[in-house]
This record gives sequence, C-alpha cells and structure tokens, in this order.
Amino acid sequence: MTPLDPSVKTALAAISTATLTTVLLKKGLRNVWMRGTRPLAPGQPRIVGRAFTLRFVPAREDLATPESWSSPKSTRAAIEDMPAGCIAVVDAMGVTDAGIFGDILCARMHKRGVAALITDGVVRDVAGVLGTGLPVWCQGAAAPPSVAGLTFVDWQIPVGCGGVAVFPDDVVVVDQDGAVLIPAALLDAVVAAAAEQEAMETWIMEQVEGGAALPGLYPPNAENKARYEASRKK
Repeated sequence: MTPLDPSVKTALAAISTATLTTVLLKKGLRNVWMRGTRPLAPGQPRIVGRAFTLRFVPAREDLATPESWSSPKSTRAAIEDMPAGCIAVVDAMGVTDAGIFGDILCARMHKRGVAALITDGVVRDVAGVLGTGLPVWCQGAAAPPSVAGLTFVDWQIPVGCGGVAVFPDDVVVVDQDGAVLIPAALLDAVVAAAAEQEAMETWIMEQVEGGAALPGLYPPNAENKARYEASRKK
C-alpha cells in the first residue's frame, strides 16, 4: 500500500465529506458516497486513509462455517496484512443480520494501528467493539456471526461497499455524514479543488451570517467571485 502523504492527509482532515462529494460531482463522479456507513458512536472524528478492502459473498453452507475462521484465507489473516493508518473497507453486500466483526477482531485491528472500519454491513458485540477504541462506520449491530449470512472470500481486491466501487489504494474520508471515496488517480486534483471549495464556502457563510441574501451568492456570480478573490488577497 502506498503511504498517504502527510500533507494530503492533513488537508483532507480539514475538508468535509459534503464538500468532497460536490468537488467529485464537478469532476463527473456521482457515486462516491458509501450508503449505510453511519458512525457507530457519536462524536467520531473525521478520518482519512488508504482503503484496505475485504470482500464477503453470500453464505454457502460448505464454506461459511466456524472452521473457516482458521483458514489461511480468513478475516483473521486479512487483519494481519493491514498496515497502520489504513481504513478497512468491507463489502458485506448490505447484509444486516450477520455481524462481520466483533470485539476481538476490532481490538486486533486497533492494536495494529488501523485508522477505522467501514462497512455496508453490521458488527456484533457492540459494547466490546466500542470499548476497543476503533472508530466504526456501519449499518448497526446483529448478534449472529458472519458465517450465519456471509462467506469471506478475499482481501485487497476491488469491492463494492454501499454501492460504491472501491479499489485498494483509493483514499477514503469519513465523518459524521458517512464515507466518501476519492479515486487514487484523482487525489491531487481533488485535494486542490476541495481546499478552494472549502475556503469559498467559509467566505460565503461569513456573508450569510452578515445578512447577505443567497441569490448570486451561493453559487457566487461574477461580482461575488470578484469580492471573494479580493478578500483572499487581503
């Protein structure tokens, strides 16, 4: 996994996922917000990291067994491959009646320095998961284990999480609004555009708080763009 440049990580940590979706929309990417990725606990911070992908498929009785947890191709083995700072993005096909990970697996991920877990599925042992300190975004909780409804197949391959195509090394930003994907090839362009978008929206908010009307301000017309540019030069 390519390390994420610290300056890029710092820049993205200051940019909301709402702003990022707008920037990506302007670049022609509409499907970047992972559906069902809600914070498991209130107050989780905005987190930025490279995607480390894991994939589940529907349960098949000869494969989805407790014995499979000891297989060389298992969630346990995948966790041992996760580098510090990555965000684990798990394709659980939106299944909500089988928890993909519980407290022990999340504890190990946290111990390895994994930044966050994101899934369109659910977790189990919620109290224990919260106690590990690993930030989690998911659809909620379910008591049954993963093999009750899913078969784990592989890691670090392209997956679909919440209806979004996620490739290893793509960048993920997640906050209280959920998880947004930035394709690796577009990272530099998105960071530059998003920083500018955030600065402009901060200025617009200042104008709104000062009593300005929205037409011609949001989005800004030529006159307000000129005012904004002048404020940047001060």
